[in-house]
Amino acid sequence: MKKGIHPETHDVTLTCTCGATYQISTTVGDLTSTTLCSACHPFFSGEQKFVDTAGRIERFQERYKKYNNK
Repeated sequence: MKKGIHPETHDVTLTCTCGATYQISTTVGDLTSTTLCSACHPFFSGEQKFVDTAGRIERFQERYKKYNNK
């Protein structure tokens, strides 16, 4: 391999919002958190879970509440 053309890698601890931590190697500097991982993602866990960012689900439900009451 040629020297000097590959980016430097750093070992960091990645923390998910569910509390799971992972030790990864990355070329990005300080990557410390994520919102979903394989422990809490619905595809891997088999559980339906809404990941609400900034209250989008509540705003949608409030906006269309009059249509759901029929």
